[in-house]
Amino acid sequence: MVEQFRKKSPEEILQSISKMHRGRLKIILGAVSGSGKTYHLLMEGQSLKKKGIDVVLANADEAWHPKLEQKREGLEQIPSMAWNCHGQSRHDLDVSALIARDPEVVLVDGLAHRNRPDAPRATRFEDVQLLLQHNISVITTVNIYELSGMKELAERLTKLEVQIEQCVPEDTLAEADEVKLLDVTPEAILKRLQEDEGNLSRTKHPLFRRDNLHMLRELALRFVANGVNDDLEDYRERHGMVGASGATERILVSAQYHWNGSILVRRGQQVAKRLGGELLVVCFRLTGKKLTKEESTFRRAIMKLVDKVGGVFEEQTIHRTQAVAGDLVAYAMDNNVTRIVMGQSKRTRWEEIWYGSIVHKILRQTKNIDILIVADRSERDGERVLPTKRRAAPINPYRRLSEAEMEEEIGKIKRGSLKVYVGAAPGVGKTYTMLREGNELAQNGIDVVIGLLETHGRKETTEQVGELFIVPRKQIPYKNVTLGEMDTDEIIRRNPDVVLVDELAHTNVPGSPLEKRYQDVARILSAGISVISTMNIQHLESLNDSVEQITGIRVRETVPDHILHQADEVELIDISPKALRQRMREGNIYAMEKVEQSLANFFKTGNLIALRELALREVADDVDERLEAWERRTLRGPWRQQEVIFVCVNLRADSERLIRRGFRIAYRLKASWHVAYVQDHQPLTDEERVQLEKLKRLTERLGGRFEQYEAVSKRKVFSKLVHHMNEKQATQVVIGQSARTRWKEIRDGSVIQRLLREVRHMDVLVVADHVPDMK
Repeated sequence: MVEQFRKKSPEEILQSISKMHRGRLKIILGAVSGSGKTYHLLMEGQSLKKKGIDVVLANADEAWHPKLEQKREGLEQIPSMAWNCHGQSRHDLDVSALIARDPEVVLVDGLAHRNRPDAPRATRFEDVQLLLQHNISVITTVNIYELSGMKELAERLTKLEVQIEQCVPEDTLAEADEVKLLDVTPEAILKRLQEDEGNLSRTKHPLFRRDNLHMLRELALRFVANGVNDDLEDYRERHGMVGASGATERILVSAQYHWNGSILVRRGQQVAKRLGGELLVVCFRLTGKKLTKEESTFRRAIMKLVDKVGGVFEEQTIHRTQAVAGDLVAYAMDNNVTRIVMGQSKRTRWEEIWYGSIVHKILRQTKNIDILIVADRSERDGERVLPTKRRAAPINPYRRLSEAEMEEEIGKIKRGSLKVYVGAAPGVGKTYTMLREGNELAQNGIDVVIGLLETHGRKETTEQVGELFIVPRKQIPYKNVTLGEMDTDEIIRRNPDVVLVDELAHTNVPGSPLEKRYQDVARILSAGISVISTMNIQHLESLNDSVEQITGIRVRETVPDHILHQADEVELIDISPKALRQRMREGNIYAMEKVEQSLANFFKTGNLIALRELALREVADDVDERLEAWERRTLRGPWRQQEVIFVCVNLRADSERLIRRGFRIAYRLKASWHVAYVQDHQPLTDEERVQLEKLKRLTERLGGRFEQYEAVSKRKVFSKLVHHMNEKQATQVVIGQSARTRWKEIRDGSVIQRLLREVRHMDVLVVADHVPDMK
């Protein structure tokens, strides 16, 4: 609110006026050639033309793929200027002709193109800058490795010389008014190349190896996510929001100039890598205190290590040792930290009573910041935590499969394939893209039907149905009305090659054979029918808490993570928050009477930026997991340490958060995981039984093992938990923030501190209570 009343400076006024006389720049970004950027460029042009916008196609004389020829029909084309480069025909933009024509929008393919030696400007990027200065908007395309600065990283990740001489400046995307990431799976790219006889030679290029396509795709997703994070932090700062957004992880290691400092940095780096987050390292030292020779040596070693692992190091001075907790909290809050990594406390029980626990001080003063206390075992053997590339143990080829194993293998062979389009929010174009793919498959002779479609009255979506057959809905009576649901039985009877199923997270009408639509999809897949489906990122079960932190809304309809992980392809449909809000205002998402309410609530700019980042990072993590799985099947390597996660829950409402957190840790570490509840009284109330059943169902839905124990009294709960942790050889314990006050901790003892003393050989993650976003 303060921002809108602040008087603009003369510089800001001039900047705003200059923007009015400058065209808009939209960039369609892809991981690699063949990801469909040109196709989408032409589709954008056709869509704008339908809306009455004056659009022209700039580099019209270049050779086009036959499939693209029909997409540029009806677009006005400005001839380009041909020249010869080492026997190959190249085409430069005729900028003078474009300026003379003065359209509202110019479509320009291949932004990284380098012009002929005697051209007025050296690059196409400079040509585009000139068009923008003449108030002509430009929509253009570029690959991730064509960004200067990304080329070197792409070469290192793919372990080959990409040999891209043509690049655009590194800050090109930052200068764009809108960036649309075109996320395409390696499977889809390879399939396109194999179907295209003219591009068969490309499949032999090292760049198009499956692992390299995975690497470049993940690079593109994370690069855009980092840019979105910058936008989000800027937005939150301008609107007075404090603390972490919930969209991304930022790990802070609190280290000392001591022998275990490097171990904590390494552990923090492992956590940051697994969670796709940033790494910060801070060391506190007393003002005026000179470092000993040994401390100076450790300081140099820590700084060198932080630089090596790509973290950010900072040294902070404090006036007294007792102030370290407060200073650490302040630093964490200022830097939007989500997790603090620290070593075990050396304080005795009496010192903790007298001075207070540093962990508890931090938890009481922070909002939504978890604390990971690293096990002492690191001092002894520095065990590896990250899963390493490995090859599965060899199977005896002469051993006969059991009947159950045979049925399982046959089921895998018969099962249809699942592709899921994921979006950050409703209206990004998931259903539209699904229908378009369905029509393209049908044109290639594939039998495609629509099993369930939700158009929400969107005209553009309805037009994409085309000639596809829609399976009539099954009518189910419910509370004096009749409601329609997907007719799974009829789909299986019809037995198409592919069925399109919208809104995977949907809950079926009571009285339906199955509770959730994803369960219907599982039935269809088991019948050997492939499925293409859609869902929004906020419906992913393990992200439920993050989404609530971002939007303030608890999403009730969720999809278990294993559904997405088992999908053969997961593809992100990306759109900028600004473009999505504009679509909303134009009535292209919801009815006009709902627009203002939606824009002021779920579709607030801050929410959309954060959800977009969440979606980008989640799909990037999925890409990383698939690459790791592929490499484990094909590469040799040492066996990793077996991780075991142990989640301690009670019947408080926040226990569901602990279970989701435990799942995400276990999934990232390829670990087995257990959820344990100790019943210390008889009998449970009806409310407690309901809550206990919810915890069991959630654990099982996420693939964990729920275990219930009994203790004769509250005093025995702790020893019972520790016994089972040790029995299962747990390597990491997840526990919630204590609800006890400072005085109760002094009188009755702190559960967390007692746990830390008893299980020093395990990592302990203390999950902070969730506090709504503060403004």
